[in-house]
Amino acid sequence: MDYDFLKSLLKQIDTFNKTHAKNHPTTHSGQLSRTLTLYRAFSGLTLRHSHSHGHTHAHAHNSHPTSPAGSPQETLEEQVILVNAVNRDGTKKYRTTFLMADEEGGEYELVYFRSLDREFNKVDKFYKSKVEEVVKEASVLNKQMDALIAFRIKVENPEGVWDFSGHRPTEEITRLASDIAVSTAALSSSTPSGVRASRRVHIAMDSIEEGSSHNEHSSRKPNNESSKDDSKDEDEEKKSKGEDNEGKARKMKANRPPPLELLDRVTMNTTLETPRSTIKGLLNFPKNSELQFNKENLNKIENQLKKAFVVFYHKLRLLKSFSFLNTLAFSKIMKKYDKITSRDAGKSYMKMVDSSYLGSSDEVSKLMERVEAAFIKHFCNANRTKGMNILRPKAKKERHGITFSVGFFAGCTIALVVALIFITRARHILDGEGSSQYMETMFPLYSLFGFVVLHLLMYAANIYFWRRYQVNYSFIFGFKQGTELAYREVLLPSFAVATLALACVLSNLDMEMDPVTKSYQAVTELLPLVLLLVVIAVFLCPLNILYRSSRFFCIRTLYHSICAPLYTVIFPDFFLADQLTSQVQALRSLEFYICYYGWGDYKHRQNTCRSNTVFNTFSFIIAVIPYWSRLLQCLRRLYEEKDTMQGYNGIKYFLTIVAVCLRTAYNLNRGITWKVLAAVFSAVAAIICTYWDIAIDWGLLQRHSKNRWLRDKLLVGHNSVYYVAMVLNVLLRFAWLQTVLDFQFSFLHTQGLITIVASLEIIRRGIWNFFRLENEHLNNVGKYRAFKSVPLPFNYDEDDDKDD
Repeated sequence: MDYDFLKSLLKQIDTFNKTHAKNHPTTHSGQLSRTLTLYRAFSGLTLRHSHSHGHTHAHAHNSHPTSPAGSPQETLEEQVILVNAVNRDGTKKYRTTFLMADEEGGEYELVYFRSLDREFNKVDKFYKSKVEEVVKEASVLNKQMDALIAFRIKVENPEGVWDFSGHRPTEEITRLASDIAVSTAALSSSTPSGVRASRRVHIAMDSIEEGSSHNEHSSRKPNNESSKDDSKDEDEEKKSKGEDNEGKARKMKANRPPPLELLDRVTMNTTLETPRSTIKGLLNFPKNSELQFNKENLNKIENQLKKAFVVFYHKLRLLKSFSFLNTLAFSKIMKKYDKITSRDAGKSYMKMVDSSYLGSSDEVSKLMERVEAAFIKHFCNANRTKGMNILRPKAKKERHGITFSVGFFAGCTIALVVALIFITRARHILDGEGSSQYMETMFPLYSLFGFVVLHLLMYAANIYFWRRYQVNYSFIFGFKQGTELAYREVLLPSFAVATLALACVLSNLDMEMDPVTKSYQAVTELLPLVLLLVVIAVFLCPLNILYRSSRFFCIRTLYHSICAPLYTVIFPDFFLADQLTSQVQALRSLEFYICYYGWGDYKHRQNTCRSNTVFNTFSFIIAVIPYWSRLLQCLRRLYEEKDTMQGYNGIKYFLTIVAVCLRTAYNLNRGITWKVLAAVFSAVAAIICTYWDIAIDWGLLQRHSKNRWLRDKLLVGHNSVYYVAMVLNVLLRFAWLQTVLDFQFSFLHTQGLITIVASLEIIRRGIWNFFRLENEHLNNVGKYRAFKSVPLPFNYDEDDDKDD
């Protein structure tokens, strides 16, 4: 509901009442006195004889229990609102009639109640449609569970499966097959039109189970876990129908196929998840969807269904919260109305809310109970604590150790930066003979860590502001609940790497200046390589330390980006590829590591990398890889989604690839021709990319927006933030001009200038990240996207389903 809008209408009513009371104090007082007298005289009749029939409610204004009774006509004059349920186009809508519209200022209250009804009908209709969706999903999950249990029978007892000679399966098969009826009864829930159909399913399932006394206890377990009202209704229905139910149950048992026959009309749901399967799909290889009964497939199926149950349960919890929060909102807005107008209409309206589908429907609660029972039984070995911990993971607590460590490493970083500045200034290291050699060789090696740390710092800032403005970044990225990192947890590795890198820089400088340690040049020159290997080893470490789930998520996403277009492109894949486009200089530093320590004379800080043809060739390739990956991702999305915008996005990245290659060629060859070509293509690419950033990725520059040249919905309260961000994006996008125009500063080495330009691009990307996710979040909210689709393991034959 639009709570702010309704509150603004109440504010108008309050303003009118105050203005009217100020301008007409005497008259208003007299009217109020007479009105109270009349309402005291006839309020007893309203309390004694006013009833709510169906969804029609009436309430007296300023009623008094001891007042004498009056006529029904006079009681009608005392009523404030009448709430009626009206059927229009097959849907039930609620309409409130305000009976005091003839009073002064009554038109304001009339508008309020019309808006209130519109908001309530909108919420009630939406909630009902979502409940219908989850009921259908429950039916699908129920069929998946039938197939899973039958699959378990085939895997766990392959020999006894075919033992039907005695017209009676083995005890093990009987035990496993009985789980099908249990899971069906656990998941089959009431439909939006009523619970009658599900009651029949319960009775049928119970009757099926009664065929074997061996499983009598398990057949009654779902009923014990269901609500008391259902049990009463089932008992009454059984008594009323008597022996007829037994005949129907026997008939259903005869028509229902044996559990193992389910597998005859089930195939595996094979999805294109690997490069090999993608290539086979493009070459039209026949898909092997036949069931293969082995432990490996059983584990895969169980994991898929487990994820599906967790997502489905999360959806049910969200629906339950939706119902509670909106009911609470209507209650609070009516309390405000009663307080402002001195009426007592809130109770009457809330009776209607409580009796509506939004307030009275219990389908979601029943479904939650049944999902819990099925999940605990089939996936957690009846361990309720374990099952509920998976279905309802607890919020991750902030640990003081992380906060302390972040502060410690941040202090070390600041101290080392200050020490480095003082040492270089005091000893005039930059003015020495080897300063130029140091900047050409050692500085690119250490600048790699600077790029990584800066990107992590920007990401930590993004997380802080995403949380502050309630951007659901964990859902957008697809993080498993409870594994998403807070900004402090990102700051910890960034400051730790910064501390180690600065310590290596200072150690290297000190060793170089100290005559005792100067002879060990091989050791001193290997410090950056050792640090790089340590960082890579920690990043790839398989042990469950240092955010393993987040590291593996990053590795998997990186692999998908590199292997584009062999994987279906999801948001984390192209988001990470976009990050890599801002780390071109870091990738070139990695290339320099390989050349310097592989083919250079690192003991004497000598190398021929800059003049090596192979090195220069790879400079082109390294710079193009991130943009090429994004181009292939766009082509894959264009092929799958048939979205022409992805084609335009691919053209943008192609132009960027051309511009990057031309700038690299100009740096290597120089010449006016290369300079003109680099300038022209870079300008075109920068203009297109800037417009795409602001208009498409950020969703700004909307001409008819209520926020001038922005968009209708903004999470940040100050519009100036968006204008500043747009200006910064334009300025930082054209930082490449330094490469083409050859800006030179006497106090700054060329490598230092390159590092500064690369750092500006990382900062621009950090700003882009926040507004990109803000726009994605608002699009998800506008389209009610709150869950990721989970692929199910089995496909049922539709024709067989129709026959059933």
